Amino acid sequence: MPSPPVKRDLVSLRDVATDLPKLLARAAALKAERRRGTLRPTLRAKNLALIFEKPSTRTRVSFEVGIRDLGGGAIYLSARDLQLGRGETIADTARILSRYCDAIAYRAFRHADMVELARWATIPVINALDDLEHPCQIVADLLTMSERWKGRFRGHRLAWVGDGNNVLHSLLLGAAAVGLDLSVATPEKYRPRPEIVAQATELARGTGAQVTFVTDPATAARGADAIYTDVWVSMGDEAEQAAREAAFQGFQVNASLLALAATGAFVLHDLPAHRGQEITSEVLDGPRSAAWDQAENRLHAQKAILELLLRPPARRAGRSRQ
Repeated sequence: MPSPPVKRDLVSLRDVATDLPKLLARAAALKAERRRGTLRPTLRAKNLALIFEKPSTRTRVSFEVGIRDLGGGAIYLSARDLQLGRGETIADTARILSRYCDAIAYRAFRHADMVELARWATIPVINALDDLEHPCQIVADLLTMSERWKGRFRGHRLAWVGDGNNVLHSLLLGAAAVGLDLSVATPEKYRPRPEIVAQATELARGTGAQVTFVTDPATAARGADAIYTDVWVSMGDEAEQAAREAAFQGFQVNASLLALAATGAFVLHDLPAHRGQEITSEVLDGPRSAAWDQAENRLHAQKAILELLLRPPARRAGRSRQ
């Protein structure tokens, strides 16, 4: 009897770095199928647990609709719905949910808790955001860029303008994995973590991607094929709001900054946006904004991720023994 497949997790973007071309192709196919009304229930009877310590719009809805589109179901569990709030351990929660469900998407405050859940769960764990990474977002972002660049990342350069946060961490890894050049502009105090930069540098050696770091947004934006920004104050950083808002003055993505980018360049934002801070309404709502395609693509990327982790690889047909 064949042994059961080894479960896979998506805790870091690195966990699917080599799968990105396949993931993006499948996400594009699922998007087309949904628009044609020809989706198949590839995850029939699969159940996804959604543990959300932080509120969400796009992440929750895209996972719930995604698993249902593919024939499965989802159960949403906020911090108030679980015994974690009364002292039950993450390990015990992982053991129990592994008996009921087929996968867990976890939106956590601490990356250490994400690692702990994945350690004890016997079903796939998907990082739906923590303080270190946001890998599902980046799969959707890469899909959005791939659509606009006709599937080619090499020869294009993306500029990041803003905080060295969890989204940038996963973006560094994703861009390096697909060969996309990335120019990062952050205040010196808010650069991404050195260990993530080192991991991205290692991935870039295999693809030829160029990753550069500057402190001037104009330097990063000049000639870029796209500009990406995010909020200056992420969930969990509210105590630093005044200091952060002061540090990020001059890092707004506005018409003047966009004018420095290449002809045809577009703007990305993972949303929600603080209009008038990191981005102006003029740009976010303008014709060069890709933020709404980016948000829709969370749905299709999520479905591709769920299929990757929940569908066992097809076995080759062989001769039966006589």
